Amino acid sequence: MPASSKDLFSAPTASWQPLADRMRPRRLDDFFGQPHILAPGKPLRVALESGALHSMVLWGPPGTGKTTLARLIASLSSAHFIAISAVLAGVKEIRAAIEEAQQAKAQGRPTVLFVDEVHRFNKAQQDGFLPYIEDGTITFIGATTENPSFELNSALLSRAKVFVLKSLTPDELQRILDQALHDKDHGLGKRTIDINADARELLVLAADGDARRLLNLLEMAADLAEHADGKEIIGTELAREVAGGGLRRFDKQGEMFYDQISALHKSVRGSDPDATLYWFARMLDGGCDPLYLARRVVRMAVEDIGLADPRALTMTLNAWDTYDRLGSPEGELAIAEAVVYLACAPKSNAVYLAMGNVKQEIKNTGSLEVPMHLRNAPTKLMKELGYGKGYRYAHDEPDAYAAGETYLPAEIKDARFYVPTQFGLEQRIAEKLAELRARDRDTKTCPINKKHDQT
Repeated sequence: MPASSKDLFSAPTASWQPLADRMRPRRLDDFFGQPHILAPGKPLRVALESGALHSMVLWGPPGTGKTTLARLIASLSSAHFIAISAVLAGVKEIRAAIEEAQQAKAQGRPTVLFVDEVHRFNKAQQDGFLPYIEDGTITFIGATTENPSFELNSALLSRAKVFVLKSLTPDELQRILDQALHDKDHGLGKRTIDINADARELLVLAADGDARRLLNLLEMAADLAEHADGKEIIGTELAREVAGGGLRRFDKQGEMFYDQISALHKSVRGSDPDATLYWFARMLDGGCDPLYLARRVVRMAVEDIGLADPRALTMTLNAWDTYDRLGSPEGELAIAEAVVYLACAPKSNAVYLAMGNVKQEIKNTGSLEVPMHLRNAPTKLMKELGYGKGYRYAHDEPDAYAAGETYLPAEIKDARFYVPTQFGLEQRIAEKLAELRARDRDTKTCPINKKHDQT
C-alpha cells in the first residue's frame, strides 16, 4: 500500500481528535458524575474494586459517560475490549465480535463486549448475545438512552444489571471545563485561553447536563477566540453566540422524555394550567413531536377528565385535527389551548377506575353465562330454548326505563363498577343513577307489568 494511502486511513493523532474524545477519563478517580453508583461503597464501585465483572446495561442521557465507563470497566478488569454500535453493526460485525471474544477466551482472557445504542437491535439480535453471556465468552455492557424496560428483551435484562446514569450537575460540568482548560496533555492547557465567569456559565447552561456537548462547545469557542495580549479570549458574546440555539435536555424516548411527559400529565391532573403550559412548551422546545403530544392529550381527556366534562375529548380531538391541517407552529397553539382546558376542567377518573374494576371482576369470575332473557333469539329453536324470554323492551316502559330489570349475570347482579364523582356533569349523572336505582328498589314490592318480549 502506498504511504500516502496508509496515512490517509491511519488513526488520527491526538491533536486531531475532538476535545471530548481526548478528555475521556483514563482512571475511575477522574470520572466526574454518577456518585450514586461510583462513590466509595456504592454498588458499581464495589463490584469493580472486587473484580466482580458482570453484564450490565448503562441507561442515561447522552454525554453522561456511558461509553467511557464501559472502557474503564474493561481496563480495570484487564479484559479485552470490543465496541460495536447497534446503529452501524449488522450480522457480520456481531459474528466477528463473538469470534474475537472466543479467541480471547481460548487465551484465558475475558472480553467486555460494549454495544452502544443497544436498543437499536431487534429482539432476534438481542437474543443472539444470550448464549455467549451464559457461557462466559463475553461480559455484555449495553448503553442506551431509552428505557430498557420498554426497549430491551426481558431475557437480556434478566442477565444484566441496569445502572441509571444521571445528567451531570452544573458543578460537575464546571470541573470538567476546568480540567479541559488546564490539561496540557489531552486538553487545552498548552494554550493561553482566558474565559470569563459569564462565558463559563453560558457554556455550562447550554450543555444542559451533557459533558460531551460542553466540551464540543468549549472547543468551538476556543477555535473562534479573539487574540489579544498573547491570550485567546473567550468573552461573553462569543460564548453566547456559540451556545445560542442549543436544545434543552429532552432525549426522545429516554429517561428525561418519560419524566417530562409524566410532569405534563400530572400537572393537568392537578389542575395547574401554568405548570401544564410549561411542561408542554418544554417538550416542544426539546424536539418532541407535537403529534405525540396531541395523542397524549387525548388520553388525558378520557383518563382524567372523563364524563365530568365530555367536551374535553371533543376539544382534544379537534386540536389534533387542527395540528394535522396547520402543522407547526400554528397548530401547536390548538394543542396548547386543549391542554390548558383540560387543566382547568373538572376531573373524574370514574370510568377509568370502573374499567379496572370490571377487568378484575372478569378475571375473578371467569366466563359467566349471558342471562337467558338477554340472549338473542333469531331462530325458532332458540326461542323454544327460552332465549330472550321475559326480556322487557325499555322503550315500552314508563320513562323508557324497565325498573327492576337486571342486565348482569345472576352471580354478580348487584355489582357496582362505575361510581360517578360529584364534579361537573358527573354530579348530574350520579343524581340520575340514584333516581333510577331507587325505582329499581321500589319494584321489589310492586308487581312488574311485562308488556312483551323483544330481542
